[in-house]
Amino acid sequence: MYKVRVILDTKEDVIRTLIVNEKASLENLHFDIAKAFGFNGQEMASFYRTDEEWNQGEEIPLFNMSEAGEGISMATCFLNETLPSQHDKLIYVYDFLQMWTFYVEVIEQSNEILTETKMILSVGELPEEAPEKEFKVEDFSKDIDDEIDDEFNNFESLDDFDFGNY
Repeated sequence: MYKVRVILDTKEDVIRTLIVNEKASLENLHFDIAKAFGFNGQEMASFYRTDEEWNQGEEIPLFNMSEAGEGISMATCFLNETLPSQHDKLIYVYDFLQMWTFYVEVIEQSNEILTETKMILSVGELPEEAPEKEFKVEDFSKDIDDEIDDEFNNFESLDDFDFGNY
């Protein structure tokens, strides 16, 4: 069995700790997390692989979205394969219109056999609305403008431009 801590990405502490079967699919974990936080589990959701610093990686969607039918989905990914070690992490996003975002981490593993998920810790209440996400994008336009200005600063005719480098 796995002890999994799920933390809502918000200023206040909103945490649920679940004990789950290590052979359960991520689809099962999706429904367990949704239930633990009071959702019905009917909205679109995805898990994202992540590194130690919680940098978002490959998406594991609720449903297989590939045209050929060979893509991954929560139903085809299992906890013991996706999160094989203690302290392995995933980011979980529930309801893409609201963007409820959670940090999921395996905090303990044991050989105990478990047939049904249990919530063993509940801290904090879910806010009325999902916390706003602030997406920051670096402004590279200034750098690009400077580079273009440098390249064409002394440009007067096509004869002055060296096409051999491009």
